[in-house]
Amino acid sequence: MRKIVYILMMSMLAISVWAQKESDDVRNGNRLYKSSKFTEAEIAYRKGLLKNSKSFEANYNLGNALFRQKKYSEALQQYNNAVSLQPKEKEKIAAAFHNTGNSLLMDKKIEESIKAYEMALKNNPKDNETRYNLAYAQSLLKKQNQDKNKNKDKDKKQDKNKDNKQDQKQPQDQKPKEQPQQQQQQQKQMSKENAQQILDALLQDEKNAQDKAKKQPVRGTKKAEKDW
Repeated sequence: MRKIVYILMMSMLAISVWAQKESDDVRNGNRLYKSSKFTEAEIAYRKGLLKNSKSFEANYNLGNALFRQKKYSEALQQYNNAVSLQPKEKEKIAAAFHNTGNSLLMDKKIEESIKAYEMALKNNPKDNETRYNLAYAQSLLKKQNQDKNKNKDKDKKQDKNKDNKQDQKQPQDQKPKEQPQQQQQQQKQMSKENAQQILDALLQDEKNAQDKAKKQPVRGTKKAEKDW
């Protein structure tokens, strides 16, 4: 990581050489930037842009000052502005794309940073700093994809284990549902058998009572007499 930071610094400082014909504000911004006074440099570059909004150097160097303050999204906007000005020197275009890649990489937009580095190399194929940063970004992307695949495999395994557990639980969940139904059928059958047994017993008792009554002597009935 130290090496990549060093490369970023080298790339950002290179632009000051091109700013010799710029306004006093831009040159003052360069001096402040070299003194690591990045906030003051930002102010100076913004003043330069008020005088000449189409200055490649003012846009680019403002991006550098913002980058040093970790304002990566704002820095990216300035580098895009610089590229859109389409300077004649391919070295300038390459530098702008290089630092565009730096801003994107620091903002964890790895795939976009790779495209920016590739554009930088297209305009300056001999730039070893950009080549190193490109290789670094590609290694980060590869690791990111590997981690994603590992997480996907882990999630699939967890889902499969979850499904297996549910399948194992399912027969157990069905048993209690079946048991009451069986018990009800058994209870119905038992109730029917008991009722028949009770009915048979009552019929037998009645028959026994009739047989006993037949064997006993018949008694006369009493009548109530009327008082006239």
